Amino acid sequence: MKTELYNWKNEKAGEIELPESVFGVPWKEALVAQALNAQLANLRRPWAHAKGRGEVRGGGKKPWRQKGTGRARHGSIRSPLWIGGGKAHGPTSERDYSQKINKKMKRLALLSILSKKLKDGEVRFFDTLEIEAAKTRVLAQLLKNLVKLKKNSRKYDVLFIPDAENKKIFRAAANLQKTEVLNPESLNVYEVLKHKNVFIDQKAVQSIEKHYSRQRGVK
Repeated sequence: MKTELYNWKNEKAGEIELPESVFGVPWKEALVAQALNAQLANLRRPWAHAKGRGEVRGGGKKPWRQKGTGRARHGSIRSPLWIGGGKAHGPTSERDYSQKINKKMKRLALLSILSKKLKDGEVRFFDTLEIEAAKTRVLAQLLKNLVKLKKNSRKYDVLFIPDAENKKIFRAAANLQKTEVLNPESLNVYEVLKHKNVFIDQKAVQSIEKHYSRQRGVK
């Protein structure tokens, strides 16, 4: 399958042959949802924590003797029954939210997303994503030719996938709102879905094919 190449001036600069194993994968909505949920769950860290009766301060002494007082028996004033006592069945920081998903499924979900975005016209290929200087101003000026911003908006909503040797664009994009740069071998479901526009250097296509289309195994 072939598609058009562009340059920084938003002009057609030729054509590129795309691998079917990467950009011709059927859309698998359920698998993509599973991979996305797993990735977000694995990023989640438990912060809510309620102290149990063994963590609250005090309560080392039995409040009164076991028998003979006419009152209910108690062993500690830090029981969940008491004001200031520990919390029964509260949230703890030891909770594990992680979900397991195998590599083949993650790869297939990623390829499915790339194929769908290409079909929807949200993926564009460039003859090069090299820039003159690693400066935000330089990259922002180039993006004006490629992305039409809404009025009073500064969010370009772009994911760059440059050649692995292109280091300047990483620094230049650091201060641009909703603009990310990923190494072609470090793609993930969340980042690709997060951005509406995906700009790929033609040199990165081979790296993506080599890294992600191997051992697919899932149908």
